[in-house]
Amino acid sequence: SSQNQALNAIHFLYKDVLKQPFGEMDEIIWAKKPSKLPVVLTKDEVKKLIDKTEGKSKLVASILYGSGLRLMEALRLRVQDIDFKYNQITVRAGKGGKDRHTLLPQSLVDPLKQQLREVWHLHNADLAAGYGDVYLPYALEKKYPGASKEKGWQYVFPADKRSVDPRSGIARSFTP
Repeated sequence: SSQNQALNAIHFLYKDVLKQPFGEMDEIIWAKKPSKLPVVLTKDEVKKLIDKTEGKSKLVASILYGSGLRLMEALRLRVQDIDFKYNQITVRAGKGGKDRHTLLPQSLVDPLKQQLREVWHLHNADLAAGYGDVYLPYALEKKYPGASKEKGWQYVFPADKRSVDPRSGIARSFTP
């Protein structure tokens, strides 16, 4: 980094201060950052961490580890993103805005089905109370006005409390 900074400073000196040609920057060999291997936990360490959690947190941690999802990808999962027939999870707008499929470990099928039963129970209670909407992208909301109350669009891990969407003024169960 300091070598590259020094080279950029010399280039600036010649080009902008002395107003003299410096030469082609393409021919210069820049210092490269040494790549480091990531520090990873052993399988036993991961198992111990997951075993220390419980409830939804344990299921989220298990999905992160077993399916390779990032935290926000797991928290933003919708019911329709879980495919029990093919044991896969669809990640939408992940890193880089890309969609992808990843595996759903067999060991998580029953806990996820239980979580979805709880989500449906909560969703039905919200609908009965006049709520039950989830956030949808604007174009989708306009094209399918009732979609925000459909089961498939509900979050797998909804927030415990409702909050008011500042854009629409609608009270919804949000997920970060």
